[in-house]
Amino acid sequence: MKNLNVLAALLGGAVIGAALGVLFAPEKGEDTRNKIAEILRKKGIKLSRSEMNDLVSEISSEMSSEGAE
Repeated sequence: MKNLNVLAALLGGAVIGAALGVLFAPEKGEDTRNKIAEILRKKGIKLSRSEMNDLVSEISSEMSSEGAE
């Protein structure tokens, strides 16, 4: 059970890291959002435009608050 938790944490971290890498890549925001949406669609996760914007805002605010610590 502990190994499963470690694996889940590792995979979660990898997904978050990849998303952050894409978010901070030097591309237009719309292109980045489209790439994220496409990756999520391939995983079976569908988000509306407003849900995607909320997700991007949430990740950005998390990164801002972590940088302040």
